[in-house]
Amino acid sequence: MGGLKEIVREEVAKYAGSGRGANIILFPLLDDERQLYAVNAVDYPTREEVALVIVLARIVEDKVVIEEDTTDKKLVDALLQRGIPREKIVLAYAGEPIPDAKQFELDV
Repeated sequence: MGGLKEIVREEVAKYAGSGRGANIILFPLLDDERQLYAVNAVDYPTREEVALVIVLARIVEDKVVIEEDTTDKKLVDALLQRGIPREKIVLAYAGEPIPDAKQFELDV
């Protein structure tokens, strides 16, 4: 098994596939420095809809936080198959508590 960052990066990148779909272009957004990995979909060749996040995951300490997953083949399943224990995966999109949530709170 590779390291957590490598596994998440590889699995998220797979969602970009060939980079094209039916009237869309898929862009893998892979930021190793911030440990933030996503795939974005943009209408092509004509923009009729806003760009969409297909999948977005980031690494916080020793956990994978999946912020968004609009796919029919969920990233959590791919990560489990790669050997990442479920207790190290946070499904933020499903309401599971985010380990660094305090960092994003606003002072009102």
